[in-house]
Parts: sequence; structure tokens; C-alpha cells
Amino acid sequence: MLRPIGVIKTQFDTSEGVPIQSSKSEAMGEAVVYEEFSPGLESLDSFTHAILIYWFHRSAGPRLLLTPYLDSRERGVFSTRAPSRPNPIGLSVIEIAEVKRDRVLFRGADMLNNTPLLDIKPFVPEFDNRLEASSGWLDKLLRDSNQSFAADDRYQA
Repeated sequence: MLRPIGVIKTQFDTSEGVPIQSSKSEAMGEAVVYEEFSPGLESLDSFTHAILIYWFHRSAGPRLLLTPYLDSRERGVFSTRAPSRPNPIGLSVIEIAEVKRDRVLFRGADMLNNTPLLDIKPFVPEFDNRLEASSGWLDKLLRDSNQSFAADDRYQA
């Protein structure tokens, strides 16, 4: 059973204009951890980045076939990062700006305001980077286009 450990605060109240990936976002955010979980933030300030795992709480529901933000062709949901998933779980690698008693201030917000926070994990380059990895159907689009990396409201309820 999953239960939130806190809530993510951002400037984005609707999905339109939200950066679609944290690596393409300069927006600041704040992960507010509930008091009972705040001791778990101990030592997180020694990392430069963390992985936030959260619930797409305003997703329109699962769609197994959809047109992703960066493409005009329909794709299977498991080959995209769209929020309309059977289990609407999101993941963002963020840059830690500051860790306080019960919160993490960060750069790289790409989620809606008041998003339920499920977990925080430290980003460890030696474990998490895969320089030889392929981006599948996105490889050509990312290399050849000047795509906007901002969302619209296509996956919001």
C-alpha cells in the first residue's frame, strides 16, 4: 500500500506550460515532507540531486495508446512518460537547492502544485547514469527538432 510522505509545491496550478521533464526546467519547487517522515531527510543535503517519486493526482486516467507531447504519432504508454498510466506514478530527477527540517527546495519542477509525494531517493551518478542507453523513438526527435518542452492539458482530468 502506498501513502504520501508529503506534498510537492510548485508554481503550476494547471498542466499547460509545465515543463515536461525536470532536466528541461529551471522552475523552483518545494517538497514538503510530513513531520513523521522528516527525520528521513537527514544527510540528503550532502547530495546535489535527488529523485522525487510522486502520484499524478490530476491525470485523466489510464490510456494505453496516446500521442506524447514531443510526437505526433500514437505510442504505447509504456514507451512514453505521459501521466495517463495504469498506476499514475511520476519520477523526476531534481537539483537540490536546500534541505530544511521538513522540506527540500529544488530546481527542476515539472509537476503540478500540491502533487502527493511518495518517496525521495538520492541520485547517485555511478548507479543512475547509463551513458550507452538509447532513447528509442525519441532519439531522432530530440536530435533533429526544436520541440517545446512544455505540456498542454491533454492528460489532465
